Amino acid sequence: MNIEVRGVTKKFGRFTAVDDVSLTVPAGELVALLGPSGSGKTSLLRIIAGLEAPDAGAVLFEGEDQARRDVRHRRVGFVFQHYALFRHMTVFENVAFGLRVRPRGSRPPGVEIRAKVMDLLKLVQLDWLADRRPSELSGGQRQRVALARALAVEPKVLLLDEPFGSLDARIRQELRRWLRRLHDDIRLTSVFVTHDQEEALDVADRVVVMNHGRIEQVGAPDEVFEHPATPFVMTFLGQSATFAGRVQGGKAFLGPLAVDFPGHPHEEARPAAGYTRPHEMEVGRAENGGGGLWATLRHLSPAGAVVKLELADAEGRSFQAEVNREQHETLRARVGERLYVRPRKLRIFVEPR
Repeated sequence: MNIEVRGVTKKFGRFTAVDDVSLTVPAGELVALLGPSGSGKTSLLRIIAGLEAPDAGAVLFEGEDQARRDVRHRRVGFVFQHYALFRHMTVFENVAFGLRVRPRGSRPPGVEIRAKVMDLLKLVQLDWLADRRPSELSGGQRQRVALARALAVEPKVLLLDEPFGSLDARIRQELRRWLRRLHDDIRLTSVFVTHDQEEALDVADRVVVMNHGRIEQVGAPDEVFEHPATPFVMTFLGQSATFAGRVQGGKAFLGPLAVDFPGHPHEEARPAAGYTRPHEMEVGRAENGGGGLWATLRHLSPAGAVVKLELADAEGRSFQAEVNREQHETLRARVGERLYVRPRKLRIFVEPR
């Protein structure tokens, strides 16, 4: 089932949580709503679910406006961050709940409910815990029970609100890979909310980056990471060094950097900034053709496959570069040493008029 959001706005008092948002989620895709706290991602998810009513705009499933359709009839499965499991029920009964409370005419017989619940528990690899209560499970197991419960009612759309936010880093990594494999098996149209950039880029087919209630960019994970549409997307999706300055006459003069910028051939100077990621910098002791800057090494973190270098330019502004272990062993840089740093890739944004 495809989802279409058309010009949706939602206000809470004077605060605009969602500001004229339009978005299409094709059938079978796993889409991440990514952004900082207060960006509107959870409000948008709740509007799609029918848990909140928009002040303006529409939500359509397969071209059908859902405005007058009760949340119980939207065929939406919703998974909350804190599981919302019934503590007094077993794992089996938690998953069976949505089937048992159906009206008598559409309620499956008990034998069918049992078979379906056990199939779902096998799908989420928890059939051996069917008789346990939520208090006897780990956080990751409880989240999988919550997902099985959402799938039990045969939803057409699966919505997940920060599904792994309350789990520790290792369990979160395991579960997001598991969710990706599960989605590849069932191909259910799914939307999940997260503030974790790595999680969104690792799991989703497409990423919707939100800020202040608006969409900044929509694209595949590699597209939004490699080709950010705005400075916000660039800085939100991982660390970056920023060099402020101007563009003029086909050149960009960004602090200590001077590079070609054919995107602004005019003689009129315009404020601009260049951004580069730590792994996109070459670090050495010679200029090698220029296009970079001299910086002083203040600190290095040699642990792991990537060595992180904390550097400062001539005016004391700090930024970070990264080199692999082989480069580090060759360079043998020392704290206090001056090094030449050249961005291999520089994304330049000109301030709007």
